[in-house]
Amino acid sequence: MIRAVTMTTAKILRPPFLRPISLFLLTVACSAALAEASAPAKKPDLAKGANLANTVCAACHGADGNTIGSGFPKLAGQHPEYLYKQLASFKPKPGATEPERANGIMMGFSMPLSDEDMHNVAAYYAGQKLKPATARNKDTVALGQKIYRGGIAEKNVPACSSCHSPDGAGMPIQYPRVGGQWAEYTEAQLVAFRSGTRKNNSVMATIAARLSDAEMKAVSDYIAGLR
Repeated sequence: MIRAVTMTTAKILRPPFLRPISLFLLTVACSAALAEASAPAKKPDLAKGANLANTVCAACHGADGNTIGSGFPKLAGQHPEYLYKQLASFKPKPGATEPERANGIMMGFSMPLSDEDMHNVAAYYAGQKLKPATARNKDTVALGQKIYRGGIAEKNVPACSSCHSPDGAGMPIQYPRVGGQWAEYTEAQLVAFRSGTRKNNSVMATIAARLSDAEMKAVSDYIAGLR
């Protein structure tokens, strides 16, 4: 098992200058995230959020947002705006025939939730302490670090750290926390963006389309070890 990557021990690779299209993608990502983030009309009710987490979500995501297996994502410590947006993405938008994220289980759980419910449970999970996963493959950690911190210039792939921050914590409202997430889950989402089964972020779909299977696996494993 590989030790967690920390800012004090990791060798930071400076990202190469991003090409114009990469800068454009990052600008679009920021603008889209800000436009799509939904602030609650009133302060979230954490007690109601905890009740929902324990009665509806805990079986898959854990009462505290730390899943025991990689089949479901860790939600603890995630930005509430991001969690809310993902719940909303499992519901078809007005006039649409299918949701932006296709997942039969999550569609079933999210449909009955009101807007207030989603804000409440998102705020509750955001307040829980993440128990991070770890990187496991020592043979791919160098490639994963290169992609995360420096991108892939020849493929016009920007550094993941440009949006998700050097330690994987992301930036509230704009970009989600990825550090400490299960490698298998992160990889599955990259594959979903590339295949088009996940349609709620066009920028990530563009980036994922430029990554090979090996590159996705390497960077996902590296991300799991970020702290």
